[in-house]
Amino acid sequence: MSGHFKEIFGSTINTLGTIQAAIGSTPSFHLSKETNYQLRLVGNVLQGTGSALSAGGQGTISLEKLGDEIQAIGNSTVVTGLILYLLSNTQTEQKLIITGNWIQALGSFVGLTDEFFDHTAAGRIENIIGGLLQGIGNSLQAIGGTEQLKGLSSQQNLGTIGSWIQATGAVLSLIGQVKEELDEIVLNINE
Repeated sequence: MSGHFKEIFGSTINTLGTIQAAIGSTPSFHLSKETNYQLRLVGNVLQGTGSALSAGGQGTISLEKLGDEIQAIGNSTVVTGLILYLLSNTQTEQKLIITGNWIQALGSFVGLTDEFFDHTAAGRIENIIGGLLQGIGNSLQAIGGTEQLKGLSSQQNLGTIGSWIQATGAVLSLIGQVKEELDEIVLNINE
């Protein structure tokens, strides 16, 4: 599998995962607690897998690759927290989920910085806005989780809003990634 295809495929899987997790985080859809949990769990597994595939598609060490790797670690942390939360539902598991969201935000911002140095102009604006939205979305999820943990909010509104902001950012990043990779493929063919 070529690096370009890996990055596009990874970004697609990541995007599907963020949308799935956002659906699972939205109480107004009136899904069962079990369905919401499964959507969040599988969504985060898909996000982590997508980020790892995207990182694997990078040709060289870069901030984009590092950002993808950090995001995959963040998703793995959220998945661990979700699995343990199902078993014991303590503050430790909730803290893991919050920490995982902060790690994902960090990964988004690290990857975002690479766009300012990328030599490929195609897709740059979508990748910048998408990365920024994903970082903001993950941060809001972490803040919402912290508020719930401290008993400051019984609502999941901030986390739900953050999930959908992250999903919107992932869609924009996917569009940007496709544009960037296709442009790089054309450049390689013409050389």
